[in-house]
Amino acid sequence: MAAGALGLPQPLGALRQRVRARMARWVRERQGEDQLPARLERRRLYILPTRGGVAFGTLLLVMLLAGLNYANSLALLLTFLLAAFVLVVMQQCHRNLLGVSVVALEAPAVFAQRPATLLVRLGNPDARARLALEAQLEGGERVRADLAAAASAQLALSLPPQRRGVVPLERVRISTAHPYALFRAWTWVHAPLELIVYPAPLGALPMPLHGAARGAARLRAGAGVDEWLGLRPFRDGDSPRQVDWKAYAREAPLLVKEYQAAAADLRVFDFARVALAGTEARLSQLARWVVDAEAGGEPYSLVLPQVTVPADRGPQHRHRCLALLARFEAGGATARSA
Repeated sequence: MAAGALGLPQPLGALRQRVRARMARWVRERQGEDQLPARLERRRLYILPTRGGVAFGTLLLVMLLAGLNYANSLALLLTFLLAAFVLVVMQQCHRNLLGVSVVALEAPAVFAQRPATLLVRLGNPDARARLALEAQLEGGERVRADLAAAASAQLALSLPPQRRGVVPLERVRISTAHPYALFRAWTWVHAPLELIVYPAPLGALPMPLHGAARGAARLRAGAGVDEWLGLRPFRDGDSPRQVDWKAYAREAPLLVKEYQAAAADLRVFDFARVALAGTEARLSQLARWVVDAEAGGEPYSLVLPQVTVPADRGPQHRHRCLALLARFEAGGATARSA
């Protein structure tokens, strides 16, 4: 977001961004790369007063000056009691985060232009509860959770829709302002994490059969004479035509009908043979074929410049093919798959 959109003068906004970038580099160099699970130790925790804490501290300073000016012992006693209360709150806020374990960070792959999610799992190995813990991506919204004693919780951070490719997630902030929101203690978690964004499964071309040797095959429109395999959980990108809507109407989970082609034909999806203009249109069509072939239980292979994936099927094969499409470079080379 631009500095002007925040209501800040342009030089001030640029200075603020430079300071933040420099602080981020310093924190990363100081903490290093995190290996999960990571326990939040004392040396990596930071704490500062919130806006409410600054206002409360200003009030205490005014009370102290007034008490000294008028030599009012009751006012001074109240000021010192409130100052002691603030010190206890600061210690409790720091202690609420100290020792929490960041068990796992996971960003499930999604299709382009669809909302993504970062899953943050926190653990509490102690015998006391940890309240109002928050996780946040830089510039994103905070998600809050309470951790019971010797328990764990998972927080889901929403990510805006992304374009096809690989989106690095540099760092995640874990913080708390409990109790009383006078102070905020926080830390940054640096883990090698990236979000894989598949191409949007679009396109209306029929799936090829054995490359170009046997011409084009029709898209699967139903069970026909195919062999029934069973039901499986719905996955992002599955065709609505394959959903078992009758079971869903009976309050069952969203399930997808799975069939095995009677002839067990091999599908070969070749980037060079997709009769569409534009790299993104070709990748979207290939993604559509991969999703449809997997939904139909058919073996398929993927042929890209410099990379060929042998014929197979299954969730891992589907992810490998779609990840290669996500990492495809316009110059013709493809990056190493995840």
